[in-house]
Order: sequence, then C-alpha cells, then structure tokens
Amino acid sequence: MGEETFFETAISEAIWDAKYRYRLGDVPQDRGPADTWRRVAQALAAVEDPPQAWGQRFHALLEGFRFLPGGRILAGAGTANDVTLFNCFVMGAIDDSMEGIFDSLKEGALTMQQGGGVGYDFSTLRPAGVPARHTGTIASGPVSFMRIWDAMCGTVLSTGARRGAMMATLRCDHPDIEAFVAAKAEAGELRRFNVSVQVTDGFMAAVEHDESWPLVFPAEAVGGEGETVPRPWPGYPGEVRCRVLKRVPARELWERIMRATYEYAEPGVMFVDRVNRQNNLWYRERITATNPCGEIPLPPYGACDLGSVNLTRFVRDPFTQEASLDLDAIAETVTTAVRLMDDVIDVSRFPLEAQAGQARGTRRIGMGLTGLGDALILLGLRYDSAAAREQAAAAMAAICHAAYRASIALAEEKGPFPFFEKDRYLESPFIQGLPEDIRAGIARSGIRNSHLTAIAPTGTISLLADNITSGLEPVFDFEYTRRVLDLEGNYRTHTLTDYALRRWREENGDAPLPEAFIDAGELQPEDHLAMQAALQPYVDNAISKTINVPADFPFERFKAVYEDAYAQGLKGCTTFRPNPVTGAVLEEGVGPSAHCCGLEREAD
Repeated sequence: MGEETFFETAISEAIWDAKYRYRLGDVPQDRGPADTWRRVAQALAAVEDPPQAWGQRFHALLEGFRFLPGGRILAGAGTANDVTLFNCFVMGAIDDSMEGIFDSLKEGALTMQQGGGVGYDFSTLRPAGVPARHTGTIASGPVSFMRIWDAMCGTVLSTGARRGAMMATLRCDHPDIEAFVAAKAEAGELRRFNVSVQVTDGFMAAVEHDESWPLVFPAEAVGGEGETVPRPWPGYPGEVRCRVLKRVPARELWERIMRATYEYAEPGVMFVDRVNRQNNLWYRERITATNPCGEIPLPPYGACDLGSVNLTRFVRDPFTQEASLDLDAIAETVTTAVRLMDDVIDVSRFPLEAQAGQARGTRRIGMGLTGLGDALILLGLRYDSAAAREQAAAAMAAICHAAYRASIALAEEKGPFPFFEKDRYLESPFIQGLPEDIRAGIARSGIRNSHLTAIAPTGTISLLADNITSGLEPVFDFEYTRRVLDLEGNYRTHTLTDYALRRWREENGDAPLPEAFIDAGELQPEDHLAMQAALQPYVDNAISKTINVPADFPFERFKAVYEDAYAQGLKGCTTFRPNPVTGAVLEEGVGPSAHCCGLEREAD
C-alpha cells in the first residue's frame, strides 16, 4: 500500500512519527514507514551473508506488522544515534559501600541514557539502623537509596531520554522488607520504580504452616552474635551464613505484602526459586531481578532483546465458522524472526562492557506474541473460555517450538552461544519438557540462544500496529481516548477504536456484536490468571501480565489469586486494583497505560 494509507489509525502514524521515525536533528531521514522498515532490516542484515537477501526477508517480516521488534530496535537500528537496541537490562550487584552504591547509580544512568530500562536487586544493601563495621556510621537502608535512583531517573528523562522505567526487588527475608513493601504507599513516592518481592519456596511453606520467618543479612556484614542460617545471597557466589536480626510471623508478612498490593497495586511478587529452577542457565546464573515489566528475569548485567508475533495477522476467515489461526505461517515467521533478533545482539551498542559480555555470552532473546485478545475475538472465542486458552496455548507452543528449532539451525550455521554446556543445559526442566526432536537437535548441534521466549506488554508497538491488544492482555475497552506525547512534548488526544471492533464494523456494519466481544471489565481475575498459566509452559523467560481486579473485589479472594499463581507454577504475579494512590488503569479520557509508567516510557 502507499505511504498515505500505510496506517489505518491516526494514533499509529503519530506513534511512528514521534517514536520510531529516524531524524538527524529536526530533519526526518525516514520519509515514510517503509523507510523505517528498510532501515531496520538492512541494519540487522548487515552481519549476514549475503546481507541483501536477508535484508529483503527481514523487510518482508516487518511489512504489514506481522512481526514487531522491540521499540528500541525500531527506533535505533540503522541510525547514527548512540543508543542500545536492547529494551531491558538487570544491573550488577550493588556493593554495600558508598562508592559501590554511586558506581551502580552511574551505571544505571548511562544505561537509561542510551534507552535501556533497568532492574536492580537492592538486597545487598544493609538494613536501616545497622552500624557500618569500618566507619561507624549507621546504614539508612535500601529504600532510602532507592529514592536517589528515582531522582536520577527523573533527571535522565528530563534530558530527552526515551525510557526511564526501573524495577527494584528485595528478598522476602531482608530485614527491611516491611519498609520496602510500604515504600509506595504515598502518592508520588518512588513513582519511577516498579517494585517486586523475591518470594522463596521456604517463605510460601512458612505461610502455609503458620511459622515464624527469620529476617536476615550476611553475618560478615553486620557482625554480632547469635543465630545464623544459610542463605543464597546476591553478591555472594553461593550460600552464606546470615545473621537472624528479627523474626516475624510468616502469615503476618504475607498479609502486609498482599494488603499493600491490594491498596496501591505494588509490590508485585516474583517466585524467585521457581525462576532459578526453571532457568536454562541454572548452572551458571543466580537470578534475583527482572527487567522493569517483569517478563525477562536476568542475571547481573543481563540483557534481552524483544520481539512479538502479531497474531491478528494470522487469523484466516475471521468472524466465520471457519475462522482459524494459521500455525504453520506463525512458525515460518518465527523462524526468520529468530535470526533477526539474534543479529540484534551483534549489531547493538551496549552502555557497559559487562552488558555486552553477558548478551554475547548467552545470546538471550525474548520472542513473544501480541494481539492475542483481538485474535481470539476474530476467531469467535471468549477470552475467559477454555477454548480460548487452548488456542492461545497452541499459538505459544508453535512460537516456542519454532524458535527452538530455528535456534538449533542457527547453531549449526554460526555456532552455539559461548556459555553453552551441553549436558548441563539439557538438564534444565524447561528443556526436558520440549519435544524429543528439539532435545536431540540441541544434543547434536547445540543452540544459538540460551533463552528464546517471553511475553512482553508491547503497549506502544501494539498502538503502532493499528491499535491491536497488547501482549496476552484482553481488550481493555473497545472505544476510548488516549493522550500521546508529540515531538514538542505536548499531549495530543486521540479517539481510539479497538482493532477487532473496527474489523467487525467494516465487514458487518452495525450488526450486533458476537459474544466474543468482551473486555477486561467483564472478566474475573481468575480468568486472567488462567490465561497466564496456559501460556507459561511455553515461555522460558517469563510473562508480563497485569491481572485487573475490580475495586470492590474481596481481600481474601484477592490473596487467593497470588496463592493460586504460585500453585499453578507461575514465575510471578502482578495485579492492578483501582485505588487512590495509583489511580485506575482506565481513567476517564485516558487509555490503558503500563503498570509503572506512562505511554512515553513504556518498556517496549
């Protein structure tokens, strides 16, 4: 189609122009969206042989929004800008010293300046009130230092940086966990952070059995005498003796965590032991943090590039009895997309050399899906039905298995990722659950990428792709208005109609809507959780999912959502209930936004 009809919606063109159109100063270099696709495709294919042929294949992949690379790839590939093509990073362990803290702050600032979101584990910092062993000063605790990061993030944003999202995690047995849980109770406090508690299996067992729970810190850092327990602790190579500084009833602490997220939507919960048990690189990594939206658990200095298959483009015969999802075409798309995303690792700049070393050593990618909510409507399936979950699982299975097979083929051509250790990699529970031909292929040829699948929120790029639903989320609302920042920093208001509803009206006029047209307000929280659980078996990284909870949802039932998430094998859980502190996901006159930040800073 011609450039003048490239986008079906005004907001899509506005997003492209403000976020992804390449400019040198004020002068546009991309005349139209086709130039953007060409720029990205050619830049990534430059490391291929022959580059021209692969550039054409990558360009075909991008046309029509069949595959949506992460926003940093679209904005940065093929430009002269000093930016990274990776959406997200987890930073190194914060050394518990003033010099170490501000070195880590600097690293975070440099990473955000180049467009990367950052995640930190603040568990390495001594709890408030503990004397420093060498200077005699009193520690102020992790939450006080998080405020410095929050201020830094706002300053970096004011310089025109594209991103500012951050994630902070803290162990559930850190002595400052109660202060961490309450850190965002006040409106405006730590607003540039998402926060999540690292919840261990031991803690969940203590909650179940109504036991006391020790709050601890490495004994060598706090000194003193008394009881110690072994714990894996960030900044240490393995388990370390930790001093028990306090004991609390486990159920009381769990109640505090649940009450906080019920009343102001945070903290989220990261089931950290499950994350590490399921990690394909269990033999060399200890993960304690994620990227800002939670879909990529990463080791220190880990990074991941993201991309999503747009399921709406693979629905055949929509709104008919014969409607179906073309799984073969999805697999074919994924095969090429894996190569494109693998090339990102070789083309991208990195803010820090340690990040480059991790990315090139593991070659992690996060291939996911988007437009699921709309695709299910096109297929005539209610989001909350068993049939919808089965179809979604089939789509994610096709993506996962095609990605692994493509990565094996790339390993045969280019070699496996440098940190690959065949026998230990094959012991990973996730790998053991893959089809036999994939496991045999890994044993024979290795694999190019340590991890291959993740489901990201994709808020902005889903708007770019004609306002399809984001990630695995249902439709938030079928018609609403949304504000978007333009190049001058001013908000412009757009009236939006959901993609599936536009398609229905184009084909059926004002005919009554089928029952598949349901939005988030008609779903129960358990329906959201069930969809996330249906896709988790095919995701080796993690899933970013916000479970919408109505304001009048009973607290005991709310707690059960998190307990069910743990029981169903999920790696984490995030909910959103409208509240006075963080407002509502859908406010009057404003569309859905990312959990931690506005549209101009979404982590895609």
